[in-house]
Amino acid sequence: MQDDTRSLKRKVTVGSLDVHPTEKALVVHYGVEALISDENRDHILVDRRDAQKIVRVKSLSPSTDVEALAKKVVEECRLIPASRLPEVEHLLYYLQNRKLSPVEAEKKEKRSARPRELTPFDGMELNEKASITKVDEYVELLYEGIPEAVRGAGLILQLARNPDNLEELLHNETALGALARVLREDWKQSVELATIIIYIFFCFSSFSQFHAVVIHYKIGLLCLNVVEHELKRHDVWCEDLHKKSKACESAPEDGSLRRDHDKVMRKYQSLVPKQELLIRVSLYLLLNLAEDTRTELKMRNKNIVGLLVKVLDRDNEELLTVVVSFLKKLSVFLENKNDMAEVDAVARLARFVPCEHEDLLNLTLRLLFNLSFDSGLRAKMVEVGLLPKLTALMGDDNNRQVVMHLLYHISIDDSFKGMFAHTDCIPQLMQMLYEHGVAENEADVVAIGINLAANQKNAQLVCEGNGLKMLVKKALKKKSCLLMKMIRNVSQHDGPTKPLFIDYVGDLAAEIRADEEETWVLECLGTLANFTIPDLDWELVLKEYNLVPYLKDRLKPGSAEDDLVLEVVLMIGTVSTDAACAAMLAKSGIIPALIELLNAQQEDDEFVCQIVYVFYQMVFHQATRDVIIKDTQAPAYLIDLMHDKNIEIRKVCDNTLDIVAEYDEEWGRKIQSEKFRYHNNQWLDMIESRQADDSEPFLYDNDSRTDLFYNADGVTPADGSVSLDLFTDLPPHNGDLHHIGDGSDAFDLSSSSPGRPATAYGFRPDEQPFCPYS
Repeated sequence: MQDDTRSLKRKVTVGSLDVHPTEKALVVHYGVEALISDENRDHILVDRRDAQKIVRVKSLSPSTDVEALAKKVVEECRLIPASRLPEVEHLLYYLQNRKLSPVEAEKKEKRSARPRELTPFDGMELNEKASITKVDEYVELLYEGIPEAVRGAGLILQLARNPDNLEELLHNETALGALARVLREDWKQSVELATIIIYIFFCFSSFSQFHAVVIHYKIGLLCLNVVEHELKRHDVWCEDLHKKSKACESAPEDGSLRRDHDKVMRKYQSLVPKQELLIRVSLYLLLNLAEDTRTELKMRNKNIVGLLVKVLDRDNEELLTVVVSFLKKLSVFLENKNDMAEVDAVARLARFVPCEHEDLLNLTLRLLFNLSFDSGLRAKMVEVGLLPKLTALMGDDNNRQVVMHLLYHISIDDSFKGMFAHTDCIPQLMQMLYEHGVAENEADVVAIGINLAANQKNAQLVCEGNGLKMLVKKALKKKSCLLMKMIRNVSQHDGPTKPLFIDYVGDLAAEIRADEEETWVLECLGTLANFTIPDLDWELVLKEYNLVPYLKDRLKPGSAEDDLVLEVVLMIGTVSTDAACAAMLAKSGIIPALIELLNAQQEDDEFVCQIVYVFYQMVFHQATRDVIIKDTQAPAYLIDLMHDKNIEIRKVCDNTLDIVAEYDEEWGRKIQSEKFRYHNNQWLDMIESRQADDSEPFLYDNDSRTDLFYNADGVTPADGSVSLDLFTDLPPHNGDLHHIGDGSDAFDLSSSSPGRPATAYGFRPDEQPFCPYS
């Protein structure tokens, strides 16, 4: 039998290079062929398949040296030949400048805010290799001196840092019990020993299933005690160092004081890094345990917020990252947020905005965003000068979203809107709108613009250059309700911005159609209603765009949403300032439609006030005044509303009725009579209430007696229809009837005797006055 001399070979063929669609990575396409060669060295293809390799370049950033990175990629990826280096550079340049995809943005937004992995200080790592079979030997070292205990704990830490060993260590109760006992008894004697043992339990706390064992040995409480103690020690060190510095300043020629100060300084500088690592690992362990809200509540009762905020005065960025991450987690609960407000956390956080440490900056901004839901803390953020710092970060791609959310919250408060005018926020917003349009991820940009446009100074900044033109053009093109709402807020201000809108009246009026979406029409209509421009020919606008039928149809109750109907009323009020427009509307039958709407919306003060304002505008013009007074019952409705509880409605009604009374004598008498009746009823109510008060049995003394409601026979009218104006202690007259002179139908009768009291009386409006005194 002959030997089989065939052999199997594999051949790899590199194909195209491409970028990953959602990640910062290169995709290398290649093919793998399986070949069999016979004794004649002929190759027979047995199998072929296509594959790809993803080369991730997570370190790629705007500041990365692309040429150096491309060389490194080619060196480490054997599939990419050196001849394709230029192609790799080109793809990396593309990745560097590519904007984040929605998937990447979402991942970045939801990325874990966990601090970085703990790094031991110098001397904590051992050259000795630990073995899981020698755990008992390491435990025995814990019972000897501090150096041996540090060595034993360090070897156990080597094992604990490997997650595969945690399960076995968990079952070694002797080892865990010994570690907990040593920590409880000796943690004050050695920072290194305390740090290593807490680090071991931290490895267990990184997994939720091991939290029970950490809690069982009360390591969390020990960590709180450690942090509190170390912070007090640090205060003592700082105080001692301050005293030494003062002593040196008072006696600069004393060399011994200088040497003593330098010695204390060197000791301080050597102790602080070790202390900060101990605090960091302790807080990190507590952060892991705080996943359970019950455990977190226990920490709050131990003043965890106060301890964390005190650590914010440190400069160690890795420690600060843990602290801010912990505060961010705590801040979602109202009680913790209030605790942070009490210890002035915002003022301490302000110094980290901005900072070089990317994770610390991002976590700080997220924490501030959680706190910004509180109006008092928002005010504190503005007070400590965060507003200009935040606007400077609007261009930071890594933090833009959370910065925009923060600025939106601050822009809600009217008292802070004007402060944005002193920053470059509005120019940046306008640039973003110009570059990115109104995509969904830019909604927060427009939202801030809507809030800020409610301030007149900000509105002027929006209109600078071609800002208004760009906004209107983009809003009409995209039919963006949000952008139109921003334009509407800009249009409400008087001053130099108002005339700029004349050019866009036709464009907006053309959008007022029944076939358009109601929310879009609402914003366009509301913007038009703000155009109180004297030179604007509203009659021409109404005719050219046939708006009167649309306005009349929308006044019918139930024809549209209340918000849209209200904007229609506002629009009618605006155009009614033009006499020709008012006449056109009156002839179209809009006034009865307004009265019908008034009946339907009589419980809504905003509707009532705006409809009455329309009547107020119309009674200024002769044509519409005659229609309102003679052909409608509008004056009667206005009389009913004359004493409404809403002060604004009363003001508009009074002003309108004054005009009606001036031009129509009959309605003038009715209005005067109603005012007289209402005034007397109020006076009677006051008298009755005061007479019912037992503590005040007599309203007047005997020298100022008042007789009320007597007819000629001295009998009080049974129907109670007599109304009264009361005037007492008038100067003596000749006993004749005198008109009081206040515009009401009341008279007074004063005695000719100097000591005789004045007598008040009243009468029904349809009767002659009578004298009750005989």
